[in-house]
Amino acid sequence: MKKRHLAILGSTGSIGTQTLDVVRMHPDRLEVTALGCCRSIDLVEKQARAFKPKLVAVYDEAQAGVLRTRLSDTDIAVVSGMEGLIELAVQPEADTVVTAIVGMIGVKPTVAAIEAGKDIALANKETCVTAGHLIMPLAAQHHVDILPVDSEHSAIFQSLQGRAHSKIKKILLTASGGPFRGMSRDELEQVTVDDALAHPTWQMGPKVTVDSATMVNKGLEVIEAKWLFDVPPDAIQVVIQPQSIIHSMVEYEDHSLIAQLGTSDMRIPIQYALTWPNHLPSPAEELDFAALKSLDFDVPDNATFRGLPLAVEAVKTGGSMPCAFNAANEWANAAFRRGQIRFLDIYRVIEDVMENHQVTAAPSVEEIQEIANETFRYCKKKYQA
Repeated sequence: MKKRHLAILGSTGSIGTQTLDVVRMHPDRLEVTALGCCRSIDLVEKQARAFKPKLVAVYDEAQAGVLRTRLSDTDIAVVSGMEGLIELAVQPEADTVVTAIVGMIGVKPTVAAIEAGKDIALANKETCVTAGHLIMPLAAQHHVDILPVDSEHSAIFQSLQGRAHSKIKKILLTASGGPFRGMSRDELEQVTVDDALAHPTWQMGPKVTVDSATMVNKGLEVIEAKWLFDVPPDAIQVVIQPQSIIHSMVEYEDHSLIAQLGTSDMRIPIQYALTWPNHLPSPAEELDFAALKSLDFDVPDNATFRGLPLAVEAVKTGGSMPCAFNAANEWANAAFRRGQIRFLDIYRVIEDVMENHQVTAAPSVEEIQEIANETFRYCKKKYQA
C-alpha cells in the first residue's frame, strides 16, 4: 500500500491521540503532515515536536499566538481560527484528513477537504448528521473515499467487504448501553457528571461519553449509518451488547449475518481506516476467548433513554431537523458537564428545540451553521440562568 500523509483535525482529543499511536506503530506507511486542535497547545506542542508536521492549526487565536512563539525555534507554521482549520484540511502535502475534532466545528473543514480531493477518515459524527445530504454527493463528485473511524461504522464497513452484488437486508448497530443501562427515570434524576463519565467498556472523550450515557451517541450513529451506507433508518436496528465485543453486524437477504468482533480499543478501527483494505499488526490487545465466557444481548430502553428515538424521529423528519437535534444536544451535553442542568434535562432541551424548529428542506453549509447558532442562542436564553 502507498504511504498515507495525514492531516489530523483534533489531534489532542481521544481519537487524535490514538491515531498518533497508530502512526507510531507504522511510520513506514503513515506520516503526519499537519496537526489541529481547538486550544490544547501544551499537548499539541509536544505532538508537533515529536511528529514534525509542516503545519499546526489552533482554532483559538490567542492560544495560536502563544504556540507560534513556543515553536519559533522550528520550521512549523502555526495558523489559527476557522481559516486555519480549513488551511489544514486543504494542505497540499496531505492526502487524508482525519476529522477527529468534536462538534459542528468540523463541518466546514471536512467540506473543504473533500473539495480539495482529500480522503476522509471520518470520526466527526456531526458532519454526516447535519450535512450528510451534502457530504456524500460531494465525495462522489470528487472521487473521495469516506473511511469510517467509529467502531460501529468501521465494523459495518468491514462486514461489507467482498459482498459483490449482495443486498443488505438490515444493519445491526450495537451499543454497550452506557453506564446507566437498566436504570429507571427516577434513578437517573440523581446521577452526576462523574457517574455519566464512568463508561464501563470504552475510553472516550467527555462529550462522546455523556452522549453514550444518554444514548444520543447511538442515535447520531443511526443517522450517520444512513448516509454512509445508503440505507433507510428502518433498516437499522440497534442491539445492546454490553461487553462491547461485537461492534456491529450486517444481515444480508439470505439472513446470514456478518459481524466484526474485537477488543474495546479505538485504535483498531482508526488503523483500518488508515490502512484499508489491509489489516496490519495493531497496538491493540487481541481478544481472549479463553477469558470471554459469554456474550449478552438486549433491546434499547427507548422509553427511558430518549436520545435514540429522538434521533430516529429527527432523521425521518429529514431536512434540517437532524441539525437542530444535534445542536440542541451539543448545547445540553456541555451544560450538563458544566453542572448547569441535570442529566434528564438533556432530553427536555432536545425535545423543546425539535418541537419549535422550522424545517429547511435541504440546508446549505451556511444554513446548517446558522441553525446551530440559533439553537445555541435559544438554549442559552431559555435554560441558562
